[in-house]
Amino acid sequence: MDPDGFVGPVEKIVKPLTREALAAFKATQDRAGVIYISRIPPGMQPAKVRHLMSGYGEIGRVYLQQEDAKRAYLRRKYTTTKKAHFTEGWVEFKDKKIARSVADMLNAQPIGGKKGTRWRDDVWTMKYLPRFKWNMLTEQIAHEAAVHTAKLRVELTQSRAEQQDYLKNVELARVLDKRAERKREKGEELELKPRKRRAEGDGKQPEKRAKPTATNTTDNMENVLSSIF
Repeated sequence: MDPDGFVGPVEKIVKPLTREALAAFKATQDRAGVIYISRIPPGMQPAKVRHLMSGYGEIGRVYLQQEDAKRAYLRRKYTTTKKAHFTEGWVEFKDKKIARSVADMLNAQPIGGKKGTRWRDDVWTMKYLPRFKWNMLTEQIAHEAAVHTAKLRVELTQSRAEQQDYLKNVELARVLDKRAERKREKGEELELKPRKRRAEGDGKQPEKRAKPTATNTTDNMENVLSSIF
């Protein structure tokens, strides 16, 4: 890439935070509050959620969870809507008091708007999350992504093993077909030999050796003594 023709953003130099800046950042995080929206109306995008929520207070970050990949595939296949749909979301307000009041005011209330708008008669379902910070959400998302990746890795390993077994069976069937064809050409019949198993017992229990009794022991001792004296 030619650096002279690059028109992207200028590289930003990251400077270490001072104690004052770090204290101010922590204070800002402590003042912030997060609202959880359990249902996003169909077709509503993150920009629209930010626009609607910004009318009640200063907004920080907004995150909406996309629907499941299989469900999205079926929806795009059998419906005319091609845009991404979202199922739930989190909205961060700069002031947690405003976040609490907004959640109490808008929960179970119609979205409203001008007459004829798409989501006018839809209803908000939201809740204020006390003592919940944005870093908790990012950690949860990272954990779910790691679990999903691990599941995909296990499924991929299983599919590879099944594929290898299938190919082995196909190769074995091909070899047996060739053998059978050769036998037919010679006028012989192909006999499949069963696998050899370990020789099993005839069902009889092994004879147990008789334990020496006290009388047998004394008789043996008398015979030994008589041979000596």
